[in-house]
Amino acid sequence: MIAKLTGKARSDALAALKDWKEVPGRDAIQRSLTFADFNHAWGFMTRVALAAEKADHHPEWSNVYNKVTVVLSTHDAGGLSEKDVALAKFIDSLL
Repeated sequence: MIAKLTGKARSDALAALKDWKEVPGRDAIQRSLTFADFNHAWGFMTRVALAAEKADHHPEWSNVYNKVTVVLSTHDAGGLSEKDVALAKFIDSLL
């Protein structure tokens, strides 16, 4: 089982994810994205879904037309973990 990030490891990880925000009331991070249109948003979600499935770590997300909101938290760890940081960095690399 993967461990929840705490202390300096957590603060360092969050500092490296400048466009991600902590979710109030949860041990999770969130990013909202706007794309040119639905096709671009769906294409982005497809690329993330393929990587998430390969990593066996799936985001919570929603999509309305050209907007995608992604929430990351590791349920098995009870909060933010290295899996979330890795997926957030992958998402950032697509943008």
